[in-house]
Amino acid sequence: MAKESMKARERKRAKLVARYAEKREALKAAGDYEALDKLPKNASPVRLHNRCKITGRPKGYIRRFGISRVLLREWASQGKIPGLTKASW
Repeated sequence: MAKESMKARERKRAKLVARYAEKREALKAAGDYEALDKLPKNASPVRLHNRCKITGRPKGYIRRFGISRVLLREWASQGKIPGLTKASW
């Protein structure tokens, strides 16, 4: 499980990206790269990283479910995800 500080940092980045999204688009359309450079670095959407919503795990993230592969496999085995079953043959 990820440290709470890492999960909080990622949420903070997401809020910052949302706050500056409109301004960033306007500056890009105007071609004002000097003003873009003065925006906070964490306001760039490139700096966001997908993390598991439950554990905060940064790797093995499944976009469709918003959780990590480890949790997906565990929950699928327990039948907690509707319509998803773990294959066995």
